[in-house]
Amino acid sequence: MKRILVILLLSVPFCLSAQTKKTAPAAGMAASITRGQKVYLQYCLSCHQLDGGGVPNLNPPLVKTSYVTGDKVRLIKVVLNGFAQNVNIDGESYSNNMPPQNMLKDQEIADVLTYVRNSFSNKGTAITVAQVKAVRAKNKK
Repeated sequence: MKRILVILLLSVPFCLSAQTKKTAPAAGMAASITRGQKVYLQYCLSCHQLDGGGVPNLNPPLVKTSYVTGDKVRLIKVVLNGFAQNVNIDGESYSNNMPPQNMLKDQEIADVLTYVRNSFSNKGTAITVAQVKAVRAKNKK
């Protein structure tokens, strides 16, 4: 009986550290989403609206669109370079120009895109600062 108790007591730290390792990325993503919401409210809200629904035929919605949930590099480039062309997104046409938001820091871009990819009924993986830095570096060439 003592042997079982000792084994159980010795295994508790391993169980706790494994549990912490599982929740640490989720906590990091939650923090990124919280910071990203602040960026969204300041820079994106006026065009893409509070609910991410956009404006028909002008500003595309951010709700379950392939642009949001798809290619991360393409999405990062839209924020860095803006968008000045008529685009068809999931069968709808949008024509309003989006100015570049390249004044945002890499962390802000990663956070706001992580927020958008995980809000408005979207379920996406996080965008990291390293991914934004890499796209920004290639953009300068």
